[in-house]
Amino acid sequence: MRAISSAAGGMLRARLRGAARVRGGGEGAGRWTTPGHEEQPKGYLFNRPPPPPGEARKWEDWELPCYVTSFLTVVILGVGLNAKPDLTIETWAHQKALERLQQQELAAADAQAE
Repeated sequence: MRAISSAAGGMLRARLRGAARVRGGGEGAGRWTTPGHEEQPKGYLFNRPPPPPGEARKWEDWELPCYVTSFLTVVILGVGLNAKPDLTIETWAHQKALERLQQQELAAADAQAE
């Protein structure tokens, strides 16, 4: 049994070692280091230089609808999820227990009144 597990472990290690060599760098050109790719980024987000001093960045056509829709989605979900009814089994059981206690108290009060 020990020989089978050690053989299986050896095969698994060999497969993982081979996969790691193919996927992770090593020698030779990789997917992101082929000729034509920059060695160092320019340092600007999305490779866009900042506007000149005193000039604001012009919004693109998609930005305003995207921001408005995102804001409204957060507001609607926030209000809607906070206003939903509590339908958990614990709340239902608590209400039923309170109703039973009330009925028992009423029955006890009726029994003492007689």
